[in-house]
Amino acid sequence: MGQLIVQDFVSADGFAADANNEFTFYEFLDGGTAEFDRSQLKWLETIDTMVLGANTYRMFVEYWPTPASKDEIIAPTLNSLHRVVFSRHLTHAPWGDMAEAAIESGDPIEAIRRIKAEAAGDIVVWGSLTLAQTFLAAGVVDSVRLVVMPIAIGAGQGVFPPGQDPRILTLQSATAYDQGLVELVYRIRTRNE
Repeated sequence: MGQLIVQDFVSADGFAADANNEFTFYEFLDGGTAEFDRSQLKWLETIDTMVLGANTYRMFVEYWPTPASKDEIIAPTLNSLHRVVFSRHLTHAPWGDMAEAAIESGDPIEAIRRIKAEAAGDIVVWGSLTLAQTFLAAGVVDSVRLVVMPIAIGAGQGVFPPGQDPRILTLQSATAYDQGLVELVYRIRTRNE
């Protein structure tokens, strides 16, 4: 059974999207992130499946399965993952010249429980804040990887669902990388812990 991991880039003041619900602040990084990319590549070797919401899928498919990503060291590994897109409107989800992503259009909690039970490795949710918040609120997420960027944007949307009861997280690691990135990995405690 795979573990469900939410990984998001966040601003130093805790936002994963700006006030327009867009993730555009990554472009403010000045230079490469080779050290972080190498770490991501090693971590991706433990991942079996990527889960995306429809909007994040649209962003990813415009870059990762295209020649634009040819210099990205994680591209071959990322593109080889099993892909699942959660959408009530999409009927197919092409991925360049590779196999299409599977579409899940029913109950997202039932679907992710089934995906977790069937996965040979871990499952990652990238971006897809509404979907990630649905999974977090339902208690089906096992850990969260927050990549904190050295930028403050002042307002926006966080990773965790608003209005939820406070949750205690157990810090598993904190690692600083190039360009001032800091990755914080937390295990989500069960309500009984």
